[in-house]
Amino acid sequence: AHDPNVVFLGEDVAGAGGVFKATTGLLERFGPERVRDAPISEQAILGAAMGAAMTGLRPIAEIMFSDFLAVCWDIVANEIAKSRYMTAGQLSFPLVIRTANGGGSRFGAQHSQSVENWAMMIPGIKVVAPSTAEDMIGLFAASVRDDDPVMFFEHKSIYPMKFDLPERGGDIVDELGTAKIVRPGNDITIVALGLMVHRALDAAEQLAADGIDAEVIDVRSLVPLDTKTILGSVAKTSRFVTVEENPRLCGWGAEVASIVADEAFWDLDAPVARISTPHVPLPSADALEDATIPSVERIVETLKRSAHR
Repeated sequence: AHDPNVVFLGEDVAGAGGVFKATTGLLERFGPERVRDAPISEQAILGAAMGAAMTGLRPIAEIMFSDFLAVCWDIVANEIAKSRYMTAGQLSFPLVIRTANGGGSRFGAQHSQSVENWAMMIPGIKVVAPSTAEDMIGLFAASVRDDDPVMFFEHKSIYPMKFDLPERGGDIVDELGTAKIVRPGNDITIVALGLMVHRALDAAEQLAADGIDAEVIDVRSLVPLDTKTILGSVAKTSRFVTVEENPRLCGWGAEVASIVADEAFWDLDAPVARISTPHVPLPSADALEDATIPSVERIVETLKRSAHR
């Protein structure tokens, strides 16, 4: 609404309002020149979006499921991420790639992956994952306004949740690279992202009944990463746990844990703990999927062990 250079394209985003109904009404409001359905070709979507960004537009490109980024990863990792650097800044890439991420919806191994760590390892891309409606609005607005490419991961299991938005005048525009302390505490620091923020908060409430006061940090942005907030919390609590939906091998929590071990080692009273998905494809069966993705119960058990070490 603020910028006529912002355009939106993806599979079924216009006429159908998006496969998750997240874009309903955009075509009617902004018209077919700015909201466009694309063919079933992730390479075509991102190739067109890259060209649009290079030539003065601010495109938003939707990849329906984050798993499908594997189809067009060359364009992301070798073209979009590197071209501003390789042209010495002569070209800018104000491009947002939004995608539905994560499990819990019984979509099986090829439609349920949590792949934000794929993007985190590529230099030149900013990586964002909101956990609330307010953060969705504010961080998305900041991403569209940014002159660098941003990958924006929206968790499928958060779509059905309801949130209250604060009473405030004007637009909600947040700042990329800022974590948020969503529950203050003194005994242990929990760092989480996306859906895992809500499970960490539920676990923290259960722990409070046992006298364990957990501080929960919503990372929100993996690149840039707000290490100041995380390290400040560890200095206060002396215990640190990550809760991540990524498979354990090379998950984003491993990088955050290495930073804490490197820069806050003498503040720690217990080893760093990581709660993650095992290194397996996600099952389709509901009981198996639930057993694989970190649960509130698993978070509580791990935190109790860490708190008493």
